[in-house]
Amino acid sequence: MGAKNISLDNEAYEKLRVKKREGESFSDVVKRLAGERSLLEIAGILSDEEADELWDAIEERRAEREREPDDIADRMK
Repeated sequence: MGAKNISLDNEAYEKLRVKKREGESFSDVVKRLAGERSLLEIAGILSDEEADELWDAIEERRAEREREPDDIADRMK
């Protein structure tokens, strides 16, 4: 595969460097970030009712996760 050189100012470089994961090349970072979708792109996909149902499911799962350590401790007694 070929390669291209690009120039970044220091601020842009630092922002990209911060996103870089261990073992990732800068090309990998750019590909990963370029493939991300913005939440603005999906705004309006769900109806208000669907959004409420999704939010309720998220909140319920969070509550379950908060209870899990206590449940595990109770089972170990």
